[in-house]
Amino acid sequence: MRPFTLITAVFALLSTPLSSHEFWISPDSYSVDAGASMSAAFRVGQNFEGSSYSFIEFRSERFDMVTADGTAPVPARMGDRPALNITRDTDGLVVIVHETSTSSLTYTEWEKFVKFVDHKDFAGLYDAHAARDLPQQDFVESYARFAKSLIAVGDGAGTDSFSGLKTEIVAVTNPFTDDLSNGMVVDVIYDGAARPDAQIELFEKSPTGEVEITLHRTDETGRGSFPVKPGYEYLVDAVVIEDTGNDDATAGPVWHTLWASLTFQVPN
Repeated sequence: MRPFTLITAVFALLSTPLSSHEFWISPDSYSVDAGASMSAAFRVGQNFEGSSYSFIEFRSERFDMVTADGTAPVPARMGDRPALNITRDTDGLVVIVHETSTSSLTYTEWEKFVKFVDHKDFAGLYDAHAARDLPQQDFVESYARFAKSLIAVGDGAGTDSFSGLKTEIVAVTNPFTDDLSNGMVVDVIYDGAARPDAQIELFEKSPTGEVEITLHRTDETGRGSFPVKPGYEYLVDAVVIEDTGNDDATAGPVWHTLWASLTFQVPN
């Protein structure tokens, strides 16, 4: 029998229904000095709590660092844990971008799908599921993750922008340098266009570890805003679901979900 290696274990964990929960990039520190190490873990979990996973090349479609100098691949190696461990000698905003490969899960119980659909506010999905004559159990959903994180090197000055992900959350305001008295502002993008009236799930973690979850919506331009507090860490989450075009539940995934996340911290 083939040994159950670390890579096999990670692959198995990332392929379980646990992956239907949030995925995010979790820096050890959101603010570092120029020349100091920037390190961050990949995490999967609920309520802004989750286990750390290594960088696995075949589980990653893209892993980049975006700065004022442009976009460059993160020099990660197979098995790196934390997944990110780099330095930058120049002050400014660093945006870490990660896109996972596609995975899948099987819904064996309709109630679990209902809970997911209701939670993510996919209006009309039940009617669409029935109209395609899809079963209420033993059908497959595929999914992919599109995560970003903001890290300040030195002064952290700079701006986030659309990085070309299938779906992503763009920070309109810079939490390290901008006035946040009117809240943090983000744009939610899907397929290169704004997502109007999209649900945003916001996880707010206090300096002592308590997590509060609130729901927000984008306006007609795909822009959303929410209040933030100094010293608190934030995970912003938005999910899209697509019809795969396959109506045969025995032939492969019938739905495809795309998860966008953004993490940042507001300085004290």
